[in-house]
Amino acid sequence: MKQLVIIVGIIISGLAISSCGVSNAFVLNHNLNSTQVQLSQNNYQVIGKTVGEAEVSYVLIFGGASKTRLYENAYAEMVKNANLNSGAKALTNIVTEEHLGGVPPFFYKRTITVSANVIEFTR
Repeated sequence: MKQLVIIVGIIISGLAISSCGVSNAFVLNHNLNSTQVQLSQNNYQVIGKTVGEAEVSYVLIFGGASKTRLYENAYAEMVKNANLNSGAKALTNIVTEEHLGGVPPFFYKRTITVSANVIEFTR
């Protein structure tokens, strides 16, 4: 009986201090309009990188926003951070990363990060 208590204690301790998480990244074509840009000439420069992030926590499978809404929030934050209002700028190489961590189904947190390069056209 004593060995069973020790084994169960070790298993519970191992689960309590372990970091459970899953990550994945998606490279998708988010540009659904019909604008065509020719990048065959040296008429642009890469200004920098912009990032947007949104997260939600779930307790016993109940929680906040859906995965689609979470992505929309992260994408909107990324566009806001890009400051596209001044000059002829565009976002390229958009990457969506998702991280799911915690101890499902008791508690877990989903984080969506959307990042892109910002380019500015010089001519």
